[in-house]
Amino acid sequence: MRPVIGIGMVGYAFMGRIHSQAWRSVDAFFDLPVKPAMVAVAGRSAEATAQAAEKLGWTGAESDWKRLLDRDDVQIVDICTPGDSHAEIAVAALAAGKHVICEKPLANTVAEAEAMAAAAKEAAARGVRSMVAFNYRRVPAVALARRFAEEGMLGEIRHVRAQYLQDWIVDPEFPLVWRLQKDKAGSGALGDIGAHIIDVAEFITGERLTGVAALTETFVKERPLAASSAGLSAGGGTGRGAVTVDDAALFIGRLSGGGLASFEATRFATGRKNALRIEINGALGSLAFDFESMNDLWFHDHTIDSAEHGFRRVQVTEPDHPYAGAWWPPGHGLGYEHAFVHEMKDFLEAIAAGTDPAPSFEDGLRVQRVLAAVEQSAAEDSRFITVEGS
Repeated sequence: MRPVIGIGMVGYAFMGRIHSQAWRSVDAFFDLPVKPAMVAVAGRSAEATAQAAEKLGWTGAESDWKRLLDRDDVQIVDICTPGDSHAEIAVAALAAGKHVICEKPLANTVAEAEAMAAAAKEAAARGVRSMVAFNYRRVPAVALARRFAEEGMLGEIRHVRAQYLQDWIVDPEFPLVWRLQKDKAGSGALGDIGAHIIDVAEFITGERLTGVAALTETFVKERPLAASSAGLSAGGGTGRGAVTVDDAALFIGRLSGGGLASFEATRFATGRKNALRIEINGALGSLAFDFESMNDLWFHDHTIDSAEHGFRRVQVTEPDHPYAGAWWPPGHGLGYEHAFVHEMKDFLEAIAAGTDPAPSFEDGLRVQRVLAAVEQSAAEDSRFITVEGS
């Protein structure tokens, strides 16, 4: 009989729905050493949280996340809230002896991320585990790319080109949601999607960004207030508010192995919906990936005869590919939600084995320091900024 491990989740919007689906599915597709139980979801409104619990498959609901920490049937706290609350919840949960998985970016500031990493280190000494949820690491094609790099198939890394392109806020009348407010989100495209490509680049190459030079821009400076916060102006119309985050970020960087890197994160790339792209060029080969074709990895082997040079498509759906063997027959592709299932699998296995899962809060702090260096460089007219701790 497997031991049951209870989960309490904080937040039930977009990320909460995705995480709920992952918790519902993980035990059905992977042979786990523990049995996850969806004990309770927490939110601010008792009525709305109860409705979310019923819809998303949670047994109970709490209108205060702190109640999750008092429950003996909750061993994991899953944080799916905006970044401004990550540090408070995570530090308290770890102190209470709860394992923690936290959405990215880890925090809104380096200071908050440092406090979370310190709390995680102290908790780990007591056997309490923590992980930051960079889900794209768990896309089978990305995991296979890391395997290629680890096995030396790329050789010395010379170039990394990474992009994350979306277009969901191109309309200037799109409302001022929390992701467009610095006090809640920390930053805009930079932290929301730029954090992903920083992590993916470092994950695949096994190297670190040591310094950056950056530009950021906010194209639409003011937007209509979201319905939940809109007030009436003096003229009787809906109010507007300032956008206080970046709409786009561009930066170049140097890798710890000496290679060069370029990054672009924007939510104004008209026609691009979720194009997380990365190309890595090494001395012996190259690889390329685009999440909008997420089951494909493109690889070029530069060691073969030049008559055969060129990228070849690897359809990453075979049983011996990372994670893919638990799902469908070869050629039956996976989707966005599957990376989160893999995330929960790895987290549960690490807890059961008593090992530290990855990416750790320390990894999340690393990314946070890069984000801070990018913001500093952009504020100082693209001056090259050394990443703290590199």
